[in-house]
Amino acid sequence: MSSPERLTRRAALLGLLAVAACGLTPVYGPQGAGTRLFGKLRPRDPVTFQDFAFNRRLAERLGPEDAAIYDLDYRLSVGVVPQAITPDEVTTRYALNGTADFALTDRAGRVLAEGRVSSFTSYSTTGTTIATLTAEGDARERLARMLADQVVTRLLAAAGSLPE
Repeated sequence: MSSPERLTRRAALLGLLAVAACGLTPVYGPQGAGTRLFGKLRPRDPVTFQDFAFNRRLAERLGPEDAAIYDLDYRLSVGVVPQAITPDEVTTRYALNGTADFALTDRAGRVLAEGRVSSFTSYSTTGTTIATLTAEGDARERLARMLADQVVTRLLAAAGSLPE
């Protein structure tokens, strides 16, 4: 009889063979769609703290704009919603609901991919004013990173149809 570890290895090997047989390639691997965007995307110049966090995450995922041939225009929108209110009407938790509208264009100005992504996060206000402001700043940065990750996922999905 086979041990559970052996069965797990066998199942993993069969899974890899099945993926390889259907023609899928890793997005960042050789000839992967990610190579069409890596180092070739220039996001719009940041204006806000959240824009800086968004652009920093794009650079982490898609590399620095060494040889940018695509421009990424985007607009981040964040709404603040009170979530937890005490009986004496003090808000102790806020939700940040965010969206990112984006458009990837080539140097000729043709739109190659566009869309909207959304996410949310929250933060607590219990503590000092400094702790609350720090928690809010951290939540805004987390939200910008989450939105950037979703935009990158959409761009990588569309990268297969980009011109070489």
